[in-house]
Amino acid sequence: MSRKRYGLGCWTGIGAGLGIAGLAASPLQAEEVSLDEISVTSDKPAGRQGTGSARDPAGSAGVLPVMTDRFSTVTVVSGAELARSQPTSLGEALFDRPGLSATTFAPGSASRPIIRGLDNHRVRILENGTGVQDMSDLGEDHAVPINPLINDRIEVIRGPAGLRYGSQAVGGVVSVENNRIPTSIPPGGSAGRVTTGYSAVDNGRNVAATVDAGSDHVAVHADAFRSAADDYNTPLGIQRNSFNESQGGAFGTSYLFDRGFVGLSFSHFDSVYGIPGLGSASQRTRLDPVQDKLQARGEYRPLDGPFAAIRFWTGGSNYRHNEFGTGPNGVEGIEAVFKNRAVEGRIEFDHVPVETALGTLTGQLGIQADRRKLRISGAEGGLLRPTDTRVQAAYLFEELALGGGLRFQAAGRVEGNRVAGTQALFPSDFLPDGPGDEPVESRRTRRFAPKSASFGALQDLPHGFVASLTGSYVERAPTSPELFSRGPHEASATFEIGDPNLKLERARTVEVAIRRADGPFRLDATGYVTRYTGFVYKRLTGFTCGDTFGSCGVGGGDLRQVAYSQAGATFAGAEIASQIDLVPVGDGFAGLSAQYDFVRAQFDDGSFVPRIPPHRVGGGVFLRADGWFAQVSLLHAFAQTQTGALETPTPGYNDLKAEIAYSRPLDPAVHGLSEVTLGLRGTNLLDDVIRNAASFRKDEVVLPGRNLRLFLTARF
Repeated sequence: MSRKRYGLGCWTGIGAGLGIAGLAASPLQAEEVSLDEISVTSDKPAGRQGTGSARDPAGSAGVLPVMTDRFSTVTVVSGAELARSQPTSLGEALFDRPGLSATTFAPGSASRPIIRGLDNHRVRILENGTGVQDMSDLGEDHAVPINPLINDRIEVIRGPAGLRYGSQAVGGVVSVENNRIPTSIPPGGSAGRVTTGYSAVDNGRNVAATVDAGSDHVAVHADAFRSAADDYNTPLGIQRNSFNESQGGAFGTSYLFDRGFVGLSFSHFDSVYGIPGLGSASQRTRLDPVQDKLQARGEYRPLDGPFAAIRFWTGGSNYRHNEFGTGPNGVEGIEAVFKNRAVEGRIEFDHVPVETALGTLTGQLGIQADRRKLRISGAEGGLLRPTDTRVQAAYLFEELALGGGLRFQAAGRVEGNRVAGTQALFPSDFLPDGPGDEPVESRRTRRFAPKSASFGALQDLPHGFVASLTGSYVERAPTSPELFSRGPHEASATFEIGDPNLKLERARTVEVAIRRADGPFRLDATGYVTRYTGFVYKRLTGFTCGDTFGSCGVGGGDLRQVAYSQAGATFAGAEIASQIDLVPVGDGFAGLSAQYDFVRAQFDDGSFVPRIPPHRVGGGVFLRADGWFAQVSLLHAFAQTQTGALETPTPGYNDLKAEIAYSRPLDPAVHGLSEVTLGLRGTNLLDDVIRNAASFRKDEVVLPGRNLRLFLTARF
């Protein structure tokens, strides 16, 4: 392994919480392919396989990371790939992956991941096992306070594994790992990396550094980053007010003992970025999110007793951002102040493997609780009165290995949700009786008890293929913005109206997949159908508003009126990624890659769900050998004509990319470095006009044009 683990490296991986098969770990030639915090190891030697190498656990340069031991579909972006692409938002890091997209409300800053056409309150973002605890799910103009440059990996999990994290993960989970709570001591006592880069399209400058060190039983971690970019270029000219800047860092320490560890970290993030678009650019609208977060994490594996492992995660944060702009009087100032205070805790118990007449049974019981308080003040304080959300939950995963490569998994989750806020009663037509008409308000508390369950089967097939079939039923409680929104949101140019009478959203999903991780041909293909009852969505009413409800109506202002509504809906789609090594070159191969994805989303009345990503197909050639990595790929997005009510069609586009990089190992005793990687990456080389069909601002905001990025990573 690349790192010495105290009390961790020789343990047997127990695949309980996420449907991962338990695999005996070899302390000599083990490669870590861990998902989230659970260490799962394989004794496969590093080589031409999809799960990676010791240097890059999530997949060596250009290798498709296929996880064949998972019941769920998992997309992995490794740290090495993040260092080459240097995204400044999670959405940018995942935008062109099969089955994934992003909101791109403010590209490079406020761009939240979209999974299979689902976003916001159906996609949960985690950092080191606990929620990101921000306000990006409240509005597309709000950034996720994570800079991908300091991350070791990003994993996107779809399917029944999301039950572990709550019903708000019905669409999927984006799990970010960055070792801020260290679980190991590097060989030699210290290790680190420095990454920097420059992009031409926006005069973008990035730098990030991480350091891990320790001795005896104490490990420490520190990181820092800074990113800055000017307004970016597009084929249509400068995208005004698209600048962004962020900086931050963290310090963490852990105590490692024979049977586990316990650790603590503190992190800080602050940023400022503009909101592009016609109105927001003229008003110079910008946001400045700041977050301070404290996280703790630990694990203990008893020598005997009913439990094989006990783990816990806790986290709490203070988040706030101001929304600046120029008012009607021409004076620039703070339009609103958004505040979010959140705390979360989770504890899990892995029971020891049980030998039954059918096979080996492994499992996990978990208990979770969190609380979130939202508050908005200032000129936009009417968007949402203060709210208080509390969630308690218990969940259970059980996996039965029958032999012959056949495994079954069953999971269940029960929640208790309490959402308190101020309801506003609007007329059914969302139009006021006159200029002074405002909704009647009263305090209200909603209580929900969502229940979820899943069942899956995983079967090894000849030639290294693995097939899976899963089914799930998930109930999701409406969130406080969906229930209690009642006013203007200037940054997103919307007047949002919640529905305090929303019911539970119910989703029934069937998913089938076939995967192959080893050998010259690697494949990850998934098809799914999800049937929603009471699907909650933002519906454009066709009216516009000013800052008050009394101004709503034809010509009432420049804010689009949006009403949270419910309807039955069906989502169906597929996502395919593959690679084949064709020609041996040096110590590596040259080959071909291909991808395809689509999602079709319709309401029961035959109309289409708004803001759904289009069909996409792509492919390319790659070379990885003797420290070199090169690739050329083309992704074609078809025109999106299956539009929702009052939504315009989106034209297709072609995104041509090319990259070349060279990594050279060095002698630390001579150079002070263990490896240096230098490369050049080009995106949108055809300088095509790219509009994102899933964005609220696709008609106003074009994605960046032709770009060249120079990057350098040094490891020590």
